[in-house]
Amino acid sequence: MAQSPDAAPNRMWLLPVLSRVARGAVYAFYRFETGGETPPSSGPVLFVANHPNSLVDPAFVAAAAGRPVRFLAKAPLFTDRLVGWLIRASGALPVYRRQDDPGLMRRNASTFVAVHEALEAGAAVGIFPEGISHNAPRLADLRTGAARIALGASVRLEGSFPIVPIGMVLRDKGRFRSAAVAIVGPPVPWTDLAGRPEEDADAVRELTARIGHALRDVTVNLDSWEDLPTVECAEAVYAAELDLARTPEERVRRLREVAETLARYRREDPERIDSLYRAVERFRAQLEVLDLAPDDLDAQPDALRVTSWFLRRMVLFLVGVPLAAAGTVVFIVPYRLTGWIARQPGLDPDVRSTWKILGGAVCYTVWVFLLAAVAGFWLGVPVGLASLVGLPLLGLATAGVRDSWVDARLDMRRYRTLLAGGEVLERLREHRRVLAESLEVMRVTLD
Repeated sequence: MAQSPDAAPNRMWLLPVLSRVARGAVYAFYRFETGGETPPSSGPVLFVANHPNSLVDPAFVAAAAGRPVRFLAKAPLFTDRLVGWLIRASGALPVYRRQDDPGLMRRNASTFVAVHEALEAGAAVGIFPEGISHNAPRLADLRTGAARIALGASVRLEGSFPIVPIGMVLRDKGRFRSAAVAIVGPPVPWTDLAGRPEEDADAVRELTARIGHALRDVTVNLDSWEDLPTVECAEAVYAAELDLARTPEERVRRLREVAETLARYRREDPERIDSLYRAVERFRAQLEVLDLAPDDLDAQPDALRVTSWFLRRMVLFLVGVPLAAAGTVVFIVPYRLTGWIARQPGLDPDVRSTWKILGGAVCYTVWVFLLAAVAGFWLGVPVGLASLVGLPLLGLATAGVRDSWVDARLDMRRYRTLLAGGEVLERLREHRRVLAESLEVMRVTLD
């Protein structure tokens, strides 16, 4: 007999360490960064986030929040044979959706009461107002659940509490060690709405709109995924030419502004934006041939700098490569098995990274315990216990060395190009300057 989702919050053994486990998982799979505001470390808070990456998204939010967070999740996940145990152990609360079972939607009343009680007790609650995980390049229309929860809780708390947006921006969510950023935005202003009941349709509609505005401020919304490389190149051109800050939050803000400018000009002046779009695309193509980024054009790789770089990389090669080779051999079995799981036919692309991370976590954990048991049996219990600590550290070191070596190869090609660039680099710098000026003119015109 399946366990009722309503009983799940009573078995929350994972919740106290959820943020640390989440950070470990996302840092292991992605090149993960956080930026923006500092989230509240105590007291009631409702985290609202976009939903681009299925079951991985709660890990991003928990990692960015830095504290235990109880999430609302669709009810079928609680009884799922593969992930139900994880959902229940994390203290999640079930949401009954019409598309899953219309007859169970009446149970949402008890879920809302549980959420209100959690907030009243000073807990952090996480919700994805889009209501679905998706692979679209922009936010979906928001559901009203987050606003209704906040308003209902404000009646019990006799006032407002922080509603904090977290935006997730992923370069290639299914690729191992790709870039991923979580941006924490400022709390949603809603003191004027607090205390109004969740049945107040006008208050619900207004608060939902404010939550949507806050989420758009911490996410990048595109017309299509094909625009992403061009938008990224335009942002990098602008930042490099004006020597702007490269913090995660500033970069996401500029990406958002470029995407919004592109969308607006496509509506109002498509011919002008199409010309600039093609110019950025040509510039990006030229840089790709040379393995350069827009800010590389300012680098001055003199002989001393190149020699210093070469010596550091030699140390990496002599020390890191044998370590990475050992880690690759030790973990080849779970690595291959995880890849096989993610390549199963019929697997929705939207959940492929989820399967990679969750499947990889299980495969690698089982493999570590298996190797530690073998080591303990043949070499003694102390060696087995040491293996439980040493093998995960070896895996992390292998990933770090791999990242460094990929970066080193790119740096080597860039240095070679910059040393021999001459007139080509001068033309590219001039091209970058013209593009940056055009982008600034369009930005100012819209303002």
